[in-house]
Amino acid sequence: LNELQRRFGPRGLQVLGFPCNQFGHQENATNEEILRSLEHVRPGNGYKPNFPVFEKCEVNGKDAHPLFTFLKEALPFPHDDPSALMTNPQYIIWSPVRRNDISWNFEKFLIAPDGVPFKRYSRHFETIKIQDDIELLLQKVPKEALQ
Repeated sequence: LNELQRRFGPRGLQVLGFPCNQFGHQENATNEEILRSLEHVRPGNGYKPNFPVFEKCEVNGKDAHPLFTFLKEALPFPHDDPSALMTNPQYIIWSPVRRNDISWNFEKFLIAPDGVPFKRYSRHFETIKIQDDIELLLQKVPKEALQ
């Protein structure tokens, strides 16, 4: 994600990170601990995101953040894995469960410059490969809009 922000940020891309603890309790830390964990543990080696990382939020169920409710309604499943579902139902800790739920950490959404959700990617989609879609969308942005 840092590489995408570095490469395309000057042209208008803004990466946003939203930690979530709904998938195997993988973000079982406070918001402050999450950033320290990124730096020192996973991925470690002094990693610091060069994009905003928001407070931990829920993305599924009755307490889902409104942004994710909107995104899931606009893009009901990842384009690269239309049958994506959580593989082990014991990990489902939210209610109600819906077909368009995010199935695990690191699903990604690409939003067009006009605010319209463009594409949803599964956790298996290699993040750097989103660059082709980013390039496609940024070609439509007038240069004067970036000044």
